[in-house]
Amino acid sequence: MTAPQLIDQNPLGPTRNSHPGSVPHLQYGFGPIPEGTPNHRIFLFDIDNCLYERSTMIHDMMQVNIHQYFKDTLDLDDECAHNLHVDYYQTYGLALEGLVRNHQVDALDYNLKIDDALDLESVLSYNPKLREMLIRVRELGRFDLFWLVTNAYKNHALRVISILGVADLFDGLTFCDYAQYPIVCKPMTEFYYRLFDTLRVDKDDKEHLSHLYFVDDSGLNVAAAHDLGFGHVFHYLEMDADYKKALQSPKFTEYYGKGDNKDKSKIKIIRLILDLEKNI
Repeated sequence: MTAPQLIDQNPLGPTRNSHPGSVPHLQYGFGPIPEGTPNHRIFLFDIDNCLYERSTMIHDMMQVNIHQYFKDTLDLDDECAHNLHVDYYQTYGLALEGLVRNHQVDALDYNLKIDDALDLESVLSYNPKLREMLIRVRELGRFDLFWLVTNAYKNHALRVISILGVADLFDGLTFCDYAQYPIVCKPMTEFYYRLFDTLRVDKDDKEHLSHLYFVDDSGLNVAAAHDLGFGHVFHYLEMDADYKKALQSPKFTEYYGKGDNKDKSKIKIIRLILDLEKNI
């Protein structure tokens, strides 16, 4: 049996926070979970623009850094940098994947200059309501595991959950490993298959997959999870513009039904992350 991995410190150094949940403590670390670990029903959580509001503008801060990286690294003007960034995101689900695949950039250097350079503590803070909601859901006793699933590198993920005060409420973390090539990220099928291996879920076991819960802010990611057979998929659409865009999608009915969350076989839409509790 594999011994649990305890992640109990921020890889970027001691946290300045002292509130509850500020010290990461992931029972199974980055996995895989030990054989025999209960895993019948698992709740999977995205992090960025999901555990915190998109209105914090972290996404925009990140986009500024990424845009500058495209310009500086590839020697592009603003228009070309923007167009290539959008193209890589739409093609690969992660701009970095396009940069590594087509330009052989150093992914860890990219992470240092993009995610690790963000002043998160200037825009994020302890969120007791989020912490209390997650604790209530855990205490329902319906879930064997709470697991984080992110396209960010582990440094950024641990920083975010530490600041929010939820770093002790999850059993493990699956992140996009920028140190590997090729980079595998959501919504790639291979990413989800690796996640299944980590959680000892048989990708061909439809009954087991039907007990997976997953919340993410990305339409691409939730659609991929739905296509793979996840039983309970939640699309967090905080911003009105994103919600209207989803409603206009030609595949809206296919994935969301009428959009009223009544069809249990479809993706559910939530507009506030705290509403997750009443929709499970």
